[in-house]
Amino acid sequence: MPEVSTGPEGTPVIKDLTAKYANSFRQLIKFGLVGGSGVLVNMAVAVVMNKLNGGTVNNRDVIFPLLGAWNFRFTHLVWIVGFIVACVWNFQLNRWWTFKSHKHAGWFKEFWPFLAVGSVAALVGLVLKMAMTNPTSPFFLPEPYFHENRGLQSREYWSQLIAIIITMPINFIVNKLWTFRAVRAGNLAHHDAPEVEAAE
Repeated sequence: MPEVSTGPEGTPVIKDLTAKYANSFRQLIKFGLVGGSGVLVNMAVAVVMNKLNGGTVNNRDVIFPLLGAWNFRFTHLVWIVGFIVACVWNFQLNRWWTFKSHKHAGWFKEFWPFLAVGSVAALVGLVLKMAMTNPTSPFFLPEPYFHENRGLQSREYWSQLIAIIITMPINFIVNKLWTFRAVRAGNLAHHDAPEVEAAE
């Protein structure tokens, strides 16, 4: 009977791989739950800001002009503010619950990479939202299914939600592989260094 390849401590490699992927799957589920709560936070910000601006019918109000025919509109501001609030919310929950990195690295040390990753996803999401709300875009959410006469069919809210869902996998993959792993590993190496020197 062939021998089962084992890990450094005699644990079967197959068992190690199973545990590794099971842990990743659990993290994905947790990240999804946190992301779901972040979606609610993001959408709540969108609803409050649009209500304060007189409703989603005013979502294309120009705040200030950009280059050429481009303008910075209220819908863009809603996306940015919603992203920042949800980013802080998601970061804290992922740090404490999903990746359990709060004991291994400082808050700001992990937050800036998380914000950087989120900003890339937010930029992609903003482009997607612009495409879905710009009447000249081929991706414009069409009437009569989407309009600003009723909240549940609001193009503003649906474009926000769709963009969040599309960009969520980007956040998970990069944050798992970089933010919460690399920062934590670097921090642990820093703390372990004196012990290694002392042993020598």
